[in-house]
Amino acid sequence: MTLHYPLGSLAAGPDPVSLTAEQAGWTYTGLDVIDLGPARQRSFETGDREVMILPLSAADVTVQIDDVGESFLLEGRESVFARVSDFLYVGRDTRFEISGAGGEVAIASSHCDRKLSPAYGATGGIGIEVRGGGQATRQISNFGSPERWGHADKIMCVEVYTPDGNWSSYPPHKHDDSPECEVANEEIYYFRIGRAGTAEYSADGFGMHRTYTDDRSIDENVAVGDGDVFLVPRGYHGPCIAAPGYDMYYLNVLAGPGGKRSMAYCDDPAHHWVRDDWSDMPLDPRCPMVTPHGKTDPGGHGV
Repeated sequence: MTLHYPLGSLAAGPDPVSLTAEQAGWTYTGLDVIDLGPARQRSFETGDREVMILPLSAADVTVQIDDVGESFLLEGRESVFARVSDFLYVGRDTRFEISGAGGEVAIASSHCDRKLSPAYGATGGIGIEVRGGGQATRQISNFGSPERWGHADKIMCVEVYTPDGNWSSYPPHKHDDSPECEVANEEIYYFRIGRAGTAEYSADGFGMHRTYTDDRSIDENVAVGDGDVFLVPRGYHGPCIAAPGYDMYYLNVLAGPGGKRSMAYCDDPAHHWVRDDWSDMPLDPRCPMVTPHGKTDPGGHGV
């Protein structure tokens, strides 16, 4: 099973990423990153999937829900490093169209059982959380987490921002079918790498990611670049490390077989103690890196 997909390896025509659950070799989660192009309109059918539509580098994105004749306008953003974006949930068995002036939009998906109505998520309702401490400080934008967004059957999504030189997704943790885990989730990481202190993407920037199992049947330590995708079918994942000079972003898409949406995790016991050590460390003042109002200065204020 291939876990790391460098930029371009999942492309389909003009779209940077096209990944179904079947292509991934599992049951639930998928991800498309589409390129709207100038004045391009795209049509989709969800089938037995529910989706989260999230502008990545696109503004004024219109989503028309054909089944109910309802239209939604997403304000979007110029890049993931510019601000937090609004989003839209669309349920299974639905046909919809996306249009806009250009740019990239993520369509995260999961196979599901229940059909729910479309629902708009405004930036003001997105929970911005700063976790960790010291050089493990990072920002979580909980736009589609179970705690902040209850209108979904199985899909869960968050955005993670890691300032240059910092570590995130740490200590290594898992949510798989191991007896000690509360839930089992398939997880997708979609990376964007930016030049530190700007909203610009960097084709030369990079970071590191690790995923492994206790028996080392999975033991991946890879350099990830802008636009890479990494799949986590099971095992501990983390850390993600942003190289100095380059900020790291990743969109997490999760879903699993349980009847309850949950991102509960189990730390690698060898490294769990690190969480307690953070209590004496100050938070990195660069976090949060972005808010609904834009980027932040080192004091954490919107600019």
